Amino acid sequence: MIESAVLWLLKVLAAPTVGLTSVFVIAFVSATLLPLGSEPAVFAVVKANPAMFWPAILVATIGNTLGGAVDYFIGYRAKIAFAKERQSRWFGWLKKYGAKTMLLSWVPAVGDPLCTLAGWLHLPFWPSVMYMAIGKFARYITMTVALLYIPDGFWKRLGDLLGGWIG
Repeated sequence: MIESAVLWLLKVLAAPTVGLTSVFVIAFVSATLLPLGSEPAVFAVVKANPAMFWPAILVATIGNTLGGAVDYFIGYRAKIAFAKERQSRWFGWLKKYGAKTMLLSWVPAVGDPLCTLAGWLHLPFWPSVMYMAIGKFARYITMTVALLYIPDGFWKRLGDLLGGWIG
């Protein structure tokens, strides 16, 4: 039953009519502490339909920022449970620079925990979300533009190479 539900969900998310929905969901989930990257989803939508560049960037930014806000609230609520960790250097650094540290929320493997720590420290919510959005927006533009400049032949060769290893 679970397998059929997962297959149904993947089929729905892969449908062309819900491409932006897929981008939103993937960007939201990848902003949590789960190991998932959203850039390939944004790139796939833009590559399939170049007119979707700005909508895909904006939807991914909104989804990823809302996911960062969830991380913020997780940290906000976890503060009591992990009071001993307040002595680490991360906390001192975040306290010193405040909400502006959320500009680094785009950094892989570091950004999402930063959002959680911001909530833990009760940094101002709206300034934190604003800086998260700026950082994430810059990441999506940079990554998508960079990927669009890679020639299509590269992706075909990469697919052939990966297919040879997997198959």
